[in-house]
Amino acid sequence: MKAYIIKKYGKKEHLQLVELPEPLLSDNDILVRVHSAALNPLDSKIKNGDFKLILPYKLPLVLGHDVAGEVIRIGSRVHKFQVGDRVYSRPADHRIGAFAELIAIHEDDAAIMPKNLTMEEAASIPLVGLTAWQALIEKAGLTEGQKVFIQAGSGGVGAFAVQLAKYLGATVATTAGAANFEMVQSLGADIVIDYRQEDFEEKLKDFDVVLNSQDAATLEKSLSVLKRGGKLVSISGPPDADFANEIGASWLLKSVFKVLSLGIRRKAKRRGVSYSFLFMRAQGAQLDRITSLIESGKIRPVVDKVFPFEMLDEALAYVESGRVKGKVVLKMR
Repeated sequence: MKAYIIKKYGKKEHLQLVELPEPLLSDNDILVRVHSAALNPLDSKIKNGDFKLILPYKLPLVLGHDVAGEVIRIGSRVHKFQVGDRVYSRPADHRIGAFAELIAIHEDDAAIMPKNLTMEEAASIPLVGLTAWQALIEKAGLTEGQKVFIQAGSGGVGAFAVQLAKYLGATVATTAGAANFEMVQSLGADIVIDYRQEDFEEKLKDFDVVLNSQDAATLEKSLSVLKRGGKLVSISGPPDADFANEIGASWLLKSVFKVLSLGIRRKAKRRGVSYSFLFMRAQGAQLDRITSLIESGKIRPVVDKVFPFEMLDEALAYVESGRVKGKVVLKMR
């Protein structure tokens, strides 16, 4: 099969198109012929080597965390899927590889894709959908009547999170450039702040939840918009000790994470709020629930551009430009 690999980490490294053997299929795996794969900033960060500490991959590595395609073979113990099923998935860490013609996925990490979406639209959903779900529902416990501030509402995670928060009955504030105001308002944002002209920390107060996806300075400013008892959930770091426990990290790595998050945890405690880090995980059962929301029209995909498989480097450069509205997707031949 054809696949894109990285042979070594580095910002200047390009993905190489090579021929690889078909993936090995375990008893609980499904073999999926890839129709579409979405790109994420996470792909760039792994390529650059930013996550070597958290995700020590063996190189060469096939990147790609979002996939939609057709099941062409199943393992002997698979019971959820049949050959011919149209599925989508965010494969588990250490089993990624959507930038290829075929991928083997554990059946628990996949779901039947929404019937009202194209393959390209379906591929845009898993990583951002699961991130928003795990941040707002699992970590924050967001409920009807609460107020949530979701940064970068026109981005991949932001566009999904705004819709999910609105479905949950929350009042939603977000940041965006003026050109994207109409877009984020159409997704359900009640308050939109122009990040180029206004300081969100001066406009917002007494919020229950903040979903942070930006830099350390923005993370610290986010504390000021929360009321006592509020929750700050960050998907951009720093990682904390709870995350270290979740991934079964060594005592040394746990100590590193404690030090990295010490400053923000202390500041959060002084304000009477909580801080937690989220690195989303694969979860097919949650994708099933997301499918229901999409099929009922509560949430819709936001796809910026679709690139052919042969233009992966150009697609990744576009993601790295920071100008993406929603998601960027690859389409196989």
